[in-house]
Amino acid sequence: MKNNSGSLITSEMLSNYHQLNLKKKEIEAQLNELKLAFNQYFDMSVGKNTKGDLNIGDYKLQRQVRITEKYNQAITVNRLEELNLEDLIQKRPDEEKIKSALNLGLLKEEDLEGCKIIQSSQAIYVKHVE
Repeated sequence: MKNNSGSLITSEMLSNYHQLNLKKKEIEAQLNELKLAFNQYFDMSVGKNTKGDLNIGDYKLQRQVRITEKYNQAITVNRLEELNLEDLIQKRPDEEKIKSALNLGLLKEEDLEGCKIIQSSQAIYVKHVE
């Protein structure tokens, strides 16, 4: 990469981004310590995985608990097959087998045209170099 001295990106912008990112990491570490202390308080006062709240002065501290349930895929499929409830089983493409079939020439990329979902995300990193 070359240095674009006439570009819209300046050294000051990079320096500011770098400094703010360092502060962000410090703040996130402090926030995580406070969250840990708050969760320990609620674990002792109302119990683990229990919602609670605390009012101190002008502040209200609340803990919400979200529970996510998932079925163990292999065990659930076996159980549903035992119960003859195959209608409750979703079929999914086996990506490893598809890649193998493509590599072996048993399947062509064109055969799967329109089947692939490609997602991308962008990340920005600024490091201080001396």
